[in-house]
Amino acid sequence: MAVADILDLKGHLAFTDDIGMVDDAMLQQKLNAAQNHVERLLGFQIEECFGGDDQEPIPPCLIEAVLQLAAWWYEQRETALVGATATEVPFGVREIVTEYREFSF
Repeated sequence: MAVADILDLKGHLAFTDDIGMVDDAMLQQKLNAAQNHVERLLGFQIEECFGGDDQEPIPPCLIEAVLQLAAWWYEQRETALVGATATEVPFGVREIVTEYREFSF
């Protein structure tokens, strides 16, 4: 189960209705990849800990981390930049993940 859907991501990207479904397949791919990446950083699947019966709702900041990362990957589709300074994932994603991460030693 996804913690966010394409409509959430389109809202995050400020898409207008005239765009329609042009990039829906790519948006879904970015959304799936972002959730997978966030879950790998967390060390658990979000739906196993949140959002189910007798569980707390999915924290809005985890949904935000998935949306930020998916939007970033959608907008930054090139694997290399020439003449530009490289940046890490969007500000806040790593910090959000760290707050919820399960550490084991």
